[in-house]
Amino acid sequence: MDLNINDKTVLVTGGSKGIGKAIAKAFAEEGANVVICSRGIEELNNTKKEIEEMGGNIHTVQADLTKQEDVDYLVSSAIDRYQKVDILVNNAGIASGFDDFESIDIEEWKSLFDVNVFGTVRVTKAVIPYMRKNKYGRIINISSESGVQPDPFMPHYNASKAALINFTKSLSKAYASEGILVNTVSPAFIMTPLLEDMLKGLAAKQNVDFDTAVQQFLKENRPHVELKRPGTVKEVASTVVYLASEQASFINGVNLRVDGGSVASQ
Repeated sequence: MDLNINDKTVLVTGGSKGIGKAIAKAFAEEGANVVICSRGIEELNNTKKEIEEMGGNIHTVQADLTKQEDVDYLVSSAIDRYQKVDILVNNAGIASGFDDFESIDIEEWKSLFDVNVFGTVRVTKAVIPYMRKNKYGRIINISSESGVQPDPFMPHYNASKAALINFTKSLSKAYASEGILVNTVSPAFIMTPLLEDMLKGLAAKQNVDFDTAVQQFLKENRPHVELKRPGTVKEVASTVVYLASEQASFINGVNLRVDGGSVASQ
């Protein structure tokens, strides 16, 4: 299947680790020009080296998406390097632990929304004019299962991911006539380094092996993951690449869940 993205330029926020890194590598494998950003320079450099060793074309920018000047520099740097941004993957996001509603103060709500929601808004606003000029664009926002099936904990995180899904739908209606398609990908229980570390800590605390800890967590917290295993970052990345390709040119405004059946509704 020819995805027809080998001449495209893709910008992946939060692209130096976890799901973002897997997305960046998947696009590089398809021959796209890849721009990634992150706050951590060491992780950026490591990912850059990995993709270059694959033969990929990559440009890295250290950026904090809560700062407008960093966002402006990120997008202008991508344009200076490749003259266009065809595909934007808004992946950057944070979580702040499994806290309950009453223990989360308003400043923590603001801080999380500033990254998860307003960071996405800032980058999208900066990129959209270039897509409109070229009458072509693909925007994929990375949300979460928690955006449609929230847990009783982390209400600020859950709400931020729900906001992204709604934001996606709004943009999909606003820009489709200009050749810009906007979709959401919502992963659930993906084995990122962050999840792996959490599960290793859980295994140590309960004095069980890692696989047992995984199954216990699934049973207690993700009982509807019908595949009874975590997803992989590659499974998320391949979904994102497909949505950005010409093979998905009639898909717009959807929330595509990569969740092993975890969301109990249709």
